[in-house]
Amino acid sequence: MIKKIIGNEKFIEELENKSASFLLGNSVTETCNIEGITQAGIPGMIHLTPTLDSEFVCTGRVYSMEDIAETPKGVPTPALITRAIHQLIPFHSLEVLDLGLKVIPKIENHKLYSFNIKPSSSIDIGAGIDSKKIYEKGLEFGSNYETDSDYIIMAESTPAGTTTAKAVTKALGYKTEGLFSSSFKNVPTDIKDKTINQALDLIKDEEDIFKKLDSVSDNMLLFVAGFITTASKNKKVVLAGGTQMASALLVANSLGSDFNEENIGLFTTKWVVEDRNSDIKKILEQLDFTPNCFYSDFSFFKTNVPPLKLYDQGEAKEGVGAGGAICYGFLNGLDSQGIIEEIEKSF
Repeated sequence: MIKKIIGNEKFIEELENKSASFLLGNSVTETCNIEGITQAGIPGMIHLTPTLDSEFVCTGRVYSMEDIAETPKGVPTPALITRAIHQLIPFHSLEVLDLGLKVIPKIENHKLYSFNIKPSSSIDIGAGIDSKKIYEKGLEFGSNYETDSDYIIMAESTPAGTTTAKAVTKALGYKTEGLFSSSFKNVPTDIKDKTINQALDLIKDEEDIFKKLDSVSDNMLLFVAGFITTASKNKKVVLAGGTQMASALLVANSLGSDFNEENIGLFTTKWVVEDRNSDIKKILEQLDFTPNCFYSDFSFFKTNVPPLKLYDQGEAKEGVGAGGAICYGFLNGLDSQGIIEEIEKSF
């Protein structure tokens, strides 16, 4: 039920029947407001998506709007998947990181970490962030974070994040054209490429790495790159996500981060791996080390809920740690049918 993309099978074997702390890193980049660039939420309200995702994963309800975030086609947020796993096999802890939100989620009884980070501007005009400071905040948090669980799952909710992630990797010199996934089945390539090219036009080859990242990155990528660097020295850290989280590894790689390579993994969904418009393995193969990356062989083939079937048709694919959550569930004895039935309770 869990299949390898790249890395060492021993990594996954050591996580069987083990507890995990689940961290959800949320940020808003104004890139998400470019018309047609993302469907990760309700048009005009996409900045609320990470807030709503946090509320639903933690409480099973949303408070900052009347209903959960869904795409214009009616595909519900993958937060439903992560919440279902938590209901069936609770994470050791479920905590939220504010990495630049516009609206603070209402999640009583759950830890919410604030780092005094503001939402970033749209990359086509310059993100306008202090990338070194955000990276250092990730380093510090990873160094100081304490948990009694066996390992850490780091997830994200950052609308338009695949666009900023691709811009970052290209700015850093990686060959990632045609390798990035999207929440769309039919990717709006023209809009994304125009935005990325405008962003890249703002940087100069002679600029240092942080100066480039100031302009083209988002907060989540930088913070996560710092976090895995220090947190992996003491515990296994699993990045739960698709090509966005793969690019966080590339950022850490480019910054020369001194991390424990054997303790770093990435878990994603079958939908990302089978996406014909992207190739997460080719992204990961550009690292100077071999991470331990796997995907959950899970689908909604047997669901009775039509909107969920859209995942199998290539919509949404990943987010809010869905792939990592499913792998965690499989590692702790869950099966696909049990997960589907729990998710269907939300409808």
